[in-house]
Amino acid sequence: MTNYQKPVLRVKELNVDITTELGTFKVLRDISFDLYPGETLGIVGESGSGKTVTCLSLLKLLTTPPVVYRSGVVEYRGKDLWKMAESELKNIRGRNIAIIFQEVLSALNPVIKVGEQIGEVFTNHFGLTKRESEKRVTMLLEKVGIPDPSKRYHQYLHQLSGGLQQRIMFAMALAGDPSVLIADEPTTALDVTIQLQILELLKELQRDSGMSIIFISHDLGVIAEVCQRVIVMYAGSIVETGTVNEIFSNPQHPYTRLLLQTIPGLEKQRGEFIPIAGQVPSLHNVPAGCSFHPRCPEVFQKCLDEPHLSRINSGQFVSCWRRFEEHC
Repeated sequence: MTNYQKPVLRVKELNVDITTELGTFKVLRDISFDLYPGETLGIVGESGSGKTVTCLSLLKLLTTPPVVYRSGVVEYRGKDLWKMAESELKNIRGRNIAIIFQEVLSALNPVIKVGEQIGEVFTNHFGLTKRESEKRVTMLLEKVGIPDPSKRYHQYLHQLSGGLQQRIMFAMALAGDPSVLIADEPTTALDVTIQLQILELLKELQRDSGMSIIFISHDLGVIAEVCQRVIVMYAGSIVETGTVNEIFSNPQHPYTRLLLQTIPGLEKQRGEFIPIAGQVPSLHNVPAGCSFHPRCPEVFQKCLDEPHLSRINSGQFVSCWRRFEEHC
């Protein structure tokens, strides 16, 4: 798929390390992607594949040390976020680029009223008074589908259901009217009915504002529902990327194929689940060459050399020696 628009966010060769008592290890390796205006880009992979670390690194939200931002470029509307002073970056966070964090209970303060927490965006970034801020927050709570918003403004986190807590996170992220929203597994802890409501809300908000979204998930079914393009990550690297149609109808990397087999389907027997053998390697024990080769059903001698992400058709890229041979 060719996109003639200018990307709102451009990430080039991101490399992030972490220093522990066992040494320094690579957390992210050569992560590159573009995010275009109005699109939803999915990032998928098992736990430990580097999805969340990638998105937190964009805004340098990981503590240094132990994290080391080794090299790379993160361009937001042509400006490199990694070269900005901390004071400049603070003005971008929450205002231009916002995050819906995976754990609501750890992202929000339980001893401060939820409305006051959302209102900090208006007072800090827009200079509104507390009274003006409360009015804007109440309107925003109504916009994200929270009933009786004036009452909810004065409540604490523990007084809200899981679905309402998630909507509060949406309201906080949207308060600054961001052009980029990072949604880190926003539906994982919710039941199926609430998940559907949250996904529909996300689509509606995107239609209204035209914002671009990075949607992180381990659930390929959700990715297929909301995204136009997909990045598949494994052990801190991108192993495949393409449009949703390309990834789901013609997956190239063995890891992507195995991930797709884990999706429940009507054609499968009740309770049938096809797991991927083995586990994502720990940081201090990432295999040489293709990091997936110990778990790969198509492994051969060449896999001991490190592959690189290469184009195999118009919009699909893969990092796999088997596929390179087939397309040569």
